Amino acid sequence: MAPAQPKAAAKPSEPPAGGVKKAKVGKPRNYDLGCGVVRFSKTKMFHKKNVYNSGSGTVPDFDPAYALDSVILVSCSILTPVQFSFSIPVQTSNSDSCPAFNFNTATGYGSNLYEDKAKYKFIGKKNPKAPKAKKPVVVVKKIGGDNNGGTRTVLIKKRRAFYPTQDKVPKRSHHKTFSKHVRRIRKNLIPGTVCILLAGRHAGKRVVLVGVLPSGLLLVTGPFAVNSCPLRRISQRYVIGTSTRVDLGDFKLPEHLNDAYFKKNKKSTKRSVKRKQGEDIFASKKEKYVPSEQRKADQKLVDEAVIAAIGKRDDKKVLRGYLRSAFGLRSSQFPHRMRF
Repeated sequence: MAPAQPKAAAKPSEPPAGGVKKAKVGKPRNYDLGCGVVRFSKTKMFHKKNVYNSGSGTVPDFDPAYALDSVILVSCSILTPVQFSFSIPVQTSNSDSCPAFNFNTATGYGSNLYEDKAKYKFIGKKNPKAPKAKKPVVVVKKIGGDNNGGTRTVLIKKRRAFYPTQDKVPKRSHHKTFSKHVRRIRKNLIPGTVCILLAGRHAGKRVVLVGVLPSGLLLVTGPFAVNSCPLRRISQRYVIGTSTRVDLGDFKLPEHLNDAYFKKNKKSTKRSVKRKQGEDIFASKKEKYVPSEQRKADQKLVDEAVIAAIGKRDDKKVLRGYLRSAFGLRSSQFPHRMRF
């Protein structure tokens, strides 16, 4: 094998005859690779040309997403990655060539750190803006001529020259409010029916239905002397109506026993309200519920009618024990197969 010959030294480039260097002719930075695909996208060229900082004289903000330098070969519609190289500059105390980081950059979703820190809340707090004077709507113009009044009051902004001949028909909602909804109660839920509660503090207890309120909620009672269940409202969804009924006769609920009667009077927890009422703004004690005298009198009135109706039955002892016992399921008992 012949020994490798040393390469000849490169000849120094001679200056052109006219003394002017010819400009290099080559491909531009971004060119078409074929099939309608270009080398760099518009976004990448936007950052390469530093368009967003043109004229400011500052170094563009560093973004790792644009530190990716890749060369992609395109053949028809197949893209094959050839080379990926990352070049992430690290800013040091003695380095002046690293890009200056801007901490108010866009996060990618349209919001900046300026907005994330809610700095807009503090604008104009120390130096409030002075109120602007209202601009006049009309202006007084002088008019020449005899017997013309001398002046005219003219609108600065002229009114519209066109007005529609027909008014727009407003769109109205077809949804009815809750107060106008039709209340449909199950046929087996009539006053005097013994029901089983399925939810709430008294779940599992057997109670007597005494009426239906205007909101569609059922009004039930234990009676309180039998199973400690007071007058309560409950939705018919959480009630099982049994075939056992108590004849209440001509008993009617008092008119004041409505939905507003059972509404709780919640006290405001705001400090401004407590300060006006003379209460301690830092107090957070939970108040224990104590029934009013009116509530006790109404409970006694309703329970007397229910207990009197139970006492007229032949199986009053069995019915009282039935109301005292709680409902439950044993093994191999399925509610959809049971007849209540």
